[in-house]
Amino acid sequence: MHSFELGFSIFAYMKWLLFIHWNADPEIFSIGPFTIRWYGLLFALGFFIGQFIMAHIYRLEGKPQADLEKLLLYMIISTVVGARLGHCLFYQPDYYLAHPIDILKIWEGGLASHGAAIGILLGLWLYSRKRPDQPYIWLLDRIVIVVALGGGLIRIGNLMNSEIIGKPTTLPWAFIFHKVDELPRHPAQLYEAISCLILFTILYRIYMKYKEKTPQGRLFGIFVWVVFGLRIGYEFIKENQVPFEENLPLNMGQLLSIPLVAIGLWIYARSFRAHKAPA
Repeated sequence: MHSFELGFSIFAYMKWLLFIHWNADPEIFSIGPFTIRWYGLLFALGFFIGQFIMAHIYRLEGKPQADLEKLLLYMIISTVVGARLGHCLFYQPDYYLAHPIDILKIWEGGLASHGAAIGILLGLWLYSRKRPDQPYIWLLDRIVIVVALGGGLIRIGNLMNSEIIGKPTTLPWAFIFHKVDELPRHPAQLYEAISCLILFTILYRIYMKYKEKTPQGRLFGIFVWVVFGLRIGYEFIKENQVPFEENLPLNMGQLLSIPLVAIGLWIYARSFRAHKAPA
């Protein structure tokens, strides 16, 4: 009996060693009070690379390069403001409505992708109103290419922060987040990062195939229903972000994703009816 227990303990320990042990430092380096963190670097990198991609698209379609700085400004403000307000109002409304000044404390963490999506949609609508040569749906079809890339980089930032963790699992690729606990868990951040980077590749290849002839709404529709459809699925293997979600049949991320999936599928279907796909 003792030898059996010993053998089982050794087996369990060896299996524990096979998991991926994750103890990354969220900070890259510090100089006095100034700190560079992986999350912030990857967040900024998404905008930096995205600017180059959009510049390439604008050159291909003869759009004014001078507009890119304004576009970048609209994207940064709408993404950050939307993501912050989304977190505060969707996940912790009681606290932030009682302490509204804390909404400004972005450095304390708390950004929501659904809020970012709403912010970007509003920001780009405001941007396109004064630029008839860059219609709203035309812009959305192209901007989702870089948004998919940015989403992947941000999820890698979440991985470096050991946040948005998955539920416990015994799968061999499970991560043990030592800054959280000693349980092997789904690397949910990595799943979402890989999905976004694959989607970025697919959207970019579709655009490069058709360029200015890309049917209106095609890329935007694909992006919306794929990203938020996967989000619904991934939430089943992720830990809930706030306690009140424990009492819901679906968590907040899933509830917010359902209408977006429906909208994405509708826009995607319309892109086939409204435009004959190029040969």
